[in-house]
Amino acid sequence: MPQSATLITDPSPLPLPEDVSFTPSCHGLLDLLLAVGDGRSDQGRDHPVAVVLALVAAATVAGLKGYTAISGWVADVPTDIMDGLYLRAEAKPAGRPSRSTLWRVCTDTDGDILDTVISEWTTTQRNSTGEQAPTSSDTPAQVRLNGKTVRGATDADGGQLHLLSALAGKPGPDPAAVIIAQAPTDGAKTREPETARAVLETLNLREVTVTADALHTVKATAELIHQQGGHFVLPVKENRAALFDVLDALPWADTPIGHESTETGHGRTTRRTIRVLPAPSGLPFPHVNQVWLIERYVTTGDGKESAAAQLGVTSHPAETAGPTEIAAFNRGQWAIETLHFIRDTCYREDHSHVRTRSGPRVLASLRNLAINALRLAGRTDITEATRWANRDMTRPFTILGLTG
Repeated sequence: MPQSATLITDPSPLPLPEDVSFTPSCHGLLDLLLAVGDGRSDQGRDHPVAVVLALVAAATVAGLKGYTAISGWVADVPTDIMDGLYLRAEAKPAGRPSRSTLWRVCTDTDGDILDTVISEWTTTQRNSTGEQAPTSSDTPAQVRLNGKTVRGATDADGGQLHLLSALAGKPGPDPAAVIIAQAPTDGAKTREPETARAVLETLNLREVTVTADALHTVKATAELIHQQGGHFVLPVKENRAALFDVLDALPWADTPIGHESTETGHGRTTRRTIRVLPAPSGLPFPHVNQVWLIERYVTTGDGKESAAAQLGVTSHPAETAGPTEIAAFNRGQWAIETLHFIRDTCYREDHSHVRTRSGPRVLASLRNLAINALRLAGRTDITEATRWANRDMTRPFTILGLTG
């Protein structure tokens, strides 16, 4: 489980010209990776764990996906960059690690420590932009929670790796949001709420709004968020029958629309409306100040129409979040779905057959790191950015602050 992470506001995107430079902080990635082990001592080893993971991370920034492809890319890393990594890790340059070495390190790496390192590096880099933590007068930052099954990573017993992630950024559909924590759910999606609370305990949630899907609309999670000075915006479905029935019976038809938006794209027009009411007394859920109903109407190019509705609760009082803000938080939850989509499309994660020991988790974590690094450097077009990084062997190392 991640040990510590500090949430701060999302930085403004930085330009990424052809001569991009990324200044490493005092918590440089290679320095942090020195804390990661694979169960064996580095003494007498040709290839330190930190160097191997740095090389795999750089290859992932360049869009490489499997051990064979990564080892081929590593074979072409310029000698000065390669030797510099070894020297900075206080090791004698030993050439290039083979595919078997890359595989051995990744499959034995401690995933908990690696995720903590990635969280520390990410939050440190965000902090280096000079952004301040949000205050009560700012629009609160948003943390989205969601789990993802790595479908290709099936073990001998048929189990699949399921990872819970926390994505932080500005409210709404923020394409520059980054993963600040990740933890496994012991292979079961139903354990997501328990894992989410363990992750939230490591984060600074003061003046932060937490969103998630209906699986996380549980009292214990709401209590934890409240105790840590944060707020929640959570949907309510039939799996919380008592709460759902109370919300469903409210006079929504007599409640005016508080905010409306219309979007056209991908061959359809989508209209969203939100109605908000004060929380009724005796609501069977803690710390709720407002309740809401969001309705979505979709019209396709051929004239077909569909509609969907969602009920929900929020701890925000009306003076800190009205209908417009609540709607933005709700839509912002989809940003984490977008990140999972990138891992599946750009990195073909669900098609990967990497399944040995910690290998699937380590590669998933390094994909998060790669996406974070590119977004922190101002690139939100991840597929094109990986192509850009792959055209020059020095670029991935520069993006990760591994040069110099």
